[in-house]
Amino acid sequence: MAIDYQQELDRLRRTFDQIEAVSDVPALKNTIAELTEKSTAPDLWDDPDAAQAVTSKLSHAQSRLERVEKMGERVVDAETLYEMAVEESESDLESGKELYAELEAEIAKISKDLSDMEIKTLLSGEYDDRDAVITIRSGAGGVDAADFAQMLQRMYLRWAERHGYKSKVMDTSYAEEAGIKSTTFEVNAPYAYGTLSVEAGTHRLVRISPFDNQGRRQTSFAAVEVIPLIETTDSIEIPESELRVDVFRSSGPGGQSVNTTDSAVRMTHIPTGITVSMQDEKSQIQNRAAALRVLQSKLLQRRHEEEQAKKKELAGDVKASWGDQMRSYVLHPYQMVKDLRTGHEVGNTDAVFDGDLDGFIDAGIRWRQAGEAE
Repeated sequence: MAIDYQQELDRLRRTFDQIEAVSDVPALKNTIAELTEKSTAPDLWDDPDAAQAVTSKLSHAQSRLERVEKMGERVVDAETLYEMAVEESESDLESGKELYAELEAEIAKISKDLSDMEIKTLLSGEYDDRDAVITIRSGAGGVDAADFAQMLQRMYLRWAERHGYKSKVMDTSYAEEAGIKSTTFEVNAPYAYGTLSVEAGTHRLVRISPFDNQGRRQTSFAAVEVIPLIETTDSIEIPESELRVDVFRSSGPGGQSVNTTDSAVRMTHIPTGITVSMQDEKSQIQNRAAALRVLQSKLLQRRHEEEQAKKKELAGDVKASWGDQMRSYVLHPYQMVKDLRTGHEVGNTDAVFDGDLDGFIDAGIRWRQAGEAE
């Protein structure tokens, strides 16, 4: 089937124009100008944390503007290439074919990159541009659930690695026989929270249990929680009187001691009962600081959710936006991973568990946006 190049170019132009409008380039340029002025202030680095926040926001804004402007140039270049191909075909058919082949390849590349950009423009939530803190907990299913939780941890860490994002495991509680009871880790990248927040929910695994000597099929569950990482400029103050801090020795798989001092920290926010454990750092002071930062992140997320709940209540919206089970990973009697919210599914389960999640994440972001628009 012959490609209608003009139709394809019109489609790319419409998509880009929508992205450019949502990106609000004039406002973005104003933001860059304001942040640039702040970044050149003589007293900027008197407060290193505030300075870091300014320079980071400036860098992200400049990158967003550069992406939009470069994409606009690519669309214009493709339109120009089409005009050249039309003209060349009239005088030199063979040369025209070469230009059309070049145009077809460029249209395919631009289509993919525009799709990626479109997803980014949908990440406009208050905390979407933050780093992410992910906590995975094993649920019903015994040792299979603990093993499943560890499979999910590896899946997300491999996803981060595939994209060149930094990640850091902050705490892991190992199960007795195999797998993990829970784990908490960071993914450090622009828009990590906005991107990964659609992964929050209950995940289900169906397979022949490798831990059942009768080879029976087992269904197990794991919960994934995603919160934005706290920034030093966020106003989340926790009075010492609201904290209970317990210290203990760090441990590794099988309960083996990996530390001879009480360096691990368990921090509990007494009013809410929220508990955070940290044992990744070498000293108790470092683990305490890391635990406090994650606890602040959880309280920030809780505050945000309460605000959203109040808004929905005032608006009369009583729909639940997230079900108890959002994705199924089936390894027996057939192989399939299916997102129950978006309908997105793939048959290559090995690839998914090796971090090939972009299709699920993109579909999740679009699904969430469609729900918010209703």
